[in-house]
Amino acid sequence: KMQGCGNDYIMVNCFSESGSKFLQLSDKVSLIQKMSDRHFGAGGDGVILVRPADAEGVVARMQMFNADGSEAEMCGNGLRIAAKLAYDCKIVGPEKTFPFQTGAGILHITVELDVNGAVSTVCVNMGAPRLLALKDGRYEDTNGKLCLSELSLPHKTHSVTILDRTFEIVAISMGNPHCVVFLDEGEALKDFPLEKYGSVLEHHELFPHRVNVEFVERHSATVFSQRTWERGSGETLACGTGAAAVCVAVSLRKYGEDKILIHLRGGDLQLHLAEDGFIYKTGPAVTVFSGVYPM
Repeated sequence: KMQGCGNDYIMVNCFSESGSKFLQLSDKVSLIQKMSDRHFGAGGDGVILVRPADAEGVVARMQMFNADGSEAEMCGNGLRIAAKLAYDCKIVGPEKTFPFQTGAGILHITVELDVNGAVSTVCVNMGAPRLLALKDGRYEDTNGKLCLSELSLPHKTHSVTILDRTFEIVAISMGNPHCVVFLDEGEALKDFPLEKYGSVLEHHELFPHRVNVEFVERHSATVFSQRTWERGSGETLACGTGAAAVCVAVSLRKYGEDKILIHLRGGDLQLHLAEDGFIYKTGPAVTVFSGVYPM
């Protein structure tokens, strides 16, 4: 089990003999649900497989499942800990920069080591953000890179009424869909009823594949706080792709700088929307414990 800013996952090393058996299971969903249960299983936000890549020039691939057993395209915090597992287990390396295959494509990783030679911090090139476009009353991925010239233009938000409130949302894809909501000035994120609104937004008809929802409080042009309602998992302590989406939304809404610090319930992440149009995210990666789970 590993965690990045409190976003914790049960990791399966499919390069090992025992871990490779997981790939042969006909019913992974029920096992993932049992493993993720915090009372009767190992407990976590889901399960991540580190398995052989099927892309040329790439050694390892991350396959991620939410706690409910549904497969997700991408998880930024999950990718950091997947990279740590791969490096610490000598699946990749000794070079400290290497590619990693994900459901959102091939992303590039740079690791920093502690005094014992284990990975402590990981910087991920999260790729280029994409705007979700409204089509026939639903948001769909445009599959087109959001260029810097677009980021310099005023961005029109979409008003969505949820229960007793109307929110201005920014819909962004980081390989998975995100809906970013900035709270009103003076409104405290710690007191915000996330479950009340997050669950409704996740299942809103605007998002045919459901959506991850980020609620954000602005402290300054460079410091923000974020809470995330993750699709298929509920509120989690952190969300790396969500933090990347917030960084883009900050730029689109003209709320801050290109380099920002985001406080999450599980820790801090540094985000940079660089001149090459890519998002770079840096944060910790930690091993909690290791063991054998009966299949």
